Amino acid sequence: MKLDFDKKFYEEIIENLNDGLYIVDTNRVIRFWNKAAERLTGFTAEEVIGYSCSDNILMHVDEEGNSLCKERCPIVYAFETGKGQEAEVYLHHKDGHRVPVWIRVGLIRDKDGNIIGASELFSDLSSRDAYRLKVAELESIAMLDALTGLPNRYYMEHEINSRIEERKRLGVPFGILFMDIDHFKHFNDTYGHDVGDKVLKMVAQTFVSNSRPFDVYARWGGEEFLAVIRNVDVVELEKIGNRMRMLVGESFVMHEGKKLKVTISVGATLFRDGDTLESVVKRADTLLYESKNAGRNRITVG
Repeated sequence: MKLDFDKKFYEEIIENLNDGLYIVDTNRVIRFWNKAAERLTGFTAEEVIGYSCSDNILMHVDEEGNSLCKERCPIVYAFETGKGQEAEVYLHHKDGHRVPVWIRVGLIRDKDGNIIGASELFSDLSSRDAYRLKVAELESIAMLDALTGLPNRYYMEHEINSRIEERKRLGVPFGILFMDIDHFKHFNDTYGHDVGDKVLKMVAQTFVSNSRPFDVYARWGGEEFLAVIRNVDVVELEKIGNRMRMLVGESFVMHEGKKLKVTISVGATLFRDGDTLESVVKRADTLLYESKNAGRNRITVG
């Protein structure tokens, strides 16, 4: 029996995909944008259709911070090679932070086989759902920072003590990332505390969107953030810290038509035999200030 579906049937399927989907012509101008693309990026169809995908919209970067829209665009590669492309990238959310996604680019051809456009399907790779469950638990016991939505210092102290006990019993290693927004006082003095609060939220959301499900990021106080990174060696700890530093630096908030960016400095250290909560945090804090003194926007490991 032949199934005969009309155009509306297929349109409803596309609109209700869990993955974001957009379609561009050969000039990379967006011609279609589904509901999941709105949900994953924060941009509505009305805000993007008719614009190039690189016009302050998605602006993909790789894990080293390279701009793919200008130099290594998967859609351009697909046009040039005549083949579909896949890649893990970080897209720009309307709120400013970066979101990890897996993209799949397919070519669209006319009846004669000529390329007339391309589609990009993107899947959210963030651990946001797992984090939401954690947040729901934290809210019930008043361990949540009201501004950023991250766990607060009280919770983080409890978390570090739990990881210390886990290491003693099971030998599971963990590390600490101590992170601080560079020149944040000057930023607040220049743009005001409301904009400063937006930046704090943006930085926090970058951590949430790009963290592993079993790691914890918290607001330690002011513009300081602390992360407990489980089951890592020093090489992996540095890699994670550098990735977060890069992603924050590639994010921005809009203010009066201007892109406002910040950077973070990072101190990173593994928990060692004989350490306590106080000693490992103090060592990470000291390493953070080595990063500050060396010029900021860098990580120091020790």
